[in-house]
Amino acid sequence: MKKEMTSADVAALALELSSGETSIIDAKIAKIYQPAPDEIRINLFVYEKGRDNLVIEAGKRAHMSQHIRPSPKIPQSFPMMLRKHIMAGRITFVKQYDFDRILEIGVVRGGVETVLVVELFSPGNIVLLDSERKIILPMKPVTFKGRRIRSGEVYQYPEAQISPVDAKASDLEAVFAGSDADVVRTIATRFNLGGVLAEEVCARSGVNKSEPAKEISSDGIQAIISALQDVFKPLLSGDLKPCLVKKDDKGKVKPFDVLPFELSIYSDSEKESFPTFNAALDEFFGKAAAESVQEAVTAVKKEKVDVFARRLQKQEDAIEKFGTDADKQTRIAEVIYANYIDIEQIINVLKQARDKGYSWDEIKSILKKAKDTVPAAKWIENINSAEGNIVLNLDGTRATIDIKLTIPQNAQVYYDKAKKLTKKKDGALKAIEDTKLAMQKREKKVSNKRKVSNKKYWYERFRWFMSSDGFLVVAGRDADTNEEIVKKYMEKRDIVFHTQDPGAPITVIKTMGEDVPEETLQETAQFVVSYSSVWKSGQFSGDCYWIKPEQVSKTPETGEYLKKGSFVIRGERNYFRDVQVAAAIGLELEGSTRVIGGPTSAVRKYGQHVVEVVPGKYNQNDVAKKIYKIYVEKLKEPNFVKQIASPDKIAMMLPPGESDIKV
Repeated sequence: MKKEMTSADVAALALELSSGETSIIDAKIAKIYQPAPDEIRINLFVYEKGRDNLVIEAGKRAHMSQHIRPSPKIPQSFPMMLRKHIMAGRITFVKQYDFDRILEIGVVRGGVETVLVVELFSPGNIVLLDSERKIILPMKPVTFKGRRIRSGEVYQYPEAQISPVDAKASDLEAVFAGSDADVVRTIATRFNLGGVLAEEVCARSGVNKSEPAKEISSDGIQAIISALQDVFKPLLSGDLKPCLVKKDDKGKVKPFDVLPFELSIYSDSEKESFPTFNAALDEFFGKAAAESVQEAVTAVKKEKVDVFARRLQKQEDAIEKFGTDADKQTRIAEVIYANYIDIEQIINVLKQARDKGYSWDEIKSILKKAKDTVPAAKWIENINSAEGNIVLNLDGTRATIDIKLTIPQNAQVYYDKAKKLTKKKDGALKAIEDTKLAMQKREKKVSNKRKVSNKKYWYERFRWFMSSDGFLVVAGRDADTNEEIVKKYMEKRDIVFHTQDPGAPITVIKTMGEDVPEETLQETAQFVVSYSSVWKSGQFSGDCYWIKPEQVSKTPETGEYLKKGSFVIRGERNYFRDVQVAAAIGLELEGSTRVIGGPTSAVRKYGQHVVEVVPGKYNQNDVAKKIYKIYVEKLKEPNFVKQIASPDKIAMMLPPGESDIKV
């Protein structure tokens, strides 16, 4: 799924915001809010239209929006400073810088001109400039190589790319001659297009996208120039046809991409048209952002529901304490009766001493001297003269004795304490029953909502995970499944991962012909290393590489033999060095109900109740049982957990070798 706007998207956005019915030129700026760390919302009063909202999320999106996130109760410093400089100002222009993912919004207030620069490339920023292009205020003060985004500095643009709209044959020839990549990757990176548009240009030109760029003929270059002009014709003419591209995602049709004009590579996909590109952007990005807020609210509600579990734990702890304390008080009373005569003698001696006029200090001194000759004197640990009581140590049991009371009366004091504690225990037991009843009612409601999906997918026989970007990654479990993946499921358009060390599965990213983002490559690298002999050996990092499917062969060198599940890798390898091992287990509870495993970031994207694991000392079965118990305790639904995440199913998702649960 698309994560950020492309240069073509920014061009289309600037076109709409600066002309026609969707223009915000001359709109007056009202308040500015910061509902999320990288997001601001500018409330506008648009002439003859009324109030509207421009939402800007640095590094990702900008558009007019009807899907508004709640404003924070306490305003942050950045929007407050923006208000100081541009609130009540008028927007004078909206334009794109040099076909890059940079949007510039001109503002004038009281004759003072400023420019709000919106960087929509990663990591992104929002910067306010004065009329001399000095930085007044950046959202994120940062320093890059050759660029300082800090107050007082002159704003510098990032290194310029070649604009595909103005590119000439000589530009392509120069870039292709110095490229070590294939055509599609060279166009995507050097002409600021991104993967999807680069694929479209190759498709329209008829040039083989996988051919090395430096080998493209002059005819091929001319075909690409013509394709670039054809692709971007709608931007130059203003004839946009905004739409959402939709794809099936685990049985649900969901938006996959947002476009200012139609692309041939999506000709077979389901689409939804929109009257403006802003409306399409808002449906794609704005709606998802609003839904994420709703999910957070739901999570808070779930936390409130879990109050029953916390209450039950407190009640159970209280019962245990009441019972222990009641037993202690009863035991003290019984010890007092067991030493009835000796305690009575001690009390009588103390009373006689007081009757004779001895002070408590004198009595303490006499008792201290008598400890060697009078055995009972050794029992006295302390004398509280203010309260008129003594503390006795009776064979390890400490008892406070009031010398004004008889022995039975002293014992009764402890029996009464035990009775009060027993009553409290009975009350807590009743409260526990009430809590359990409430929990049962809640569990019944939850159980009625949760349905176990028994649908099976072909890839579940192998090791697998779904990347954060939505790409399926499959790997072999053994020699047989390694063979099966390569022979039956690996396609030319896929990407293959492996490690230099033996004992690693053949791992394939199913690209479906789409450009694979860096995050998916990083997750797959971590997956390959973590599910290899690197984990078994207890190491915490390792190396791996990716190759093209055509580099994988079952034909050995002359005189060599390949055992089952082994392959020959020929050609250049693209390495990932010192990749940290990491894995996690989670529960997928929406759509499919199943246990999932793989890189932590991917599991967190699709799973709940995520448990991270690291190389350790427990075998797979023991770790799986521990995780199973965690899920039973969290969900309070043993039958449901057993159906979707029994210990054997969890073990199937764990890395090979021994592990520990990360604390």
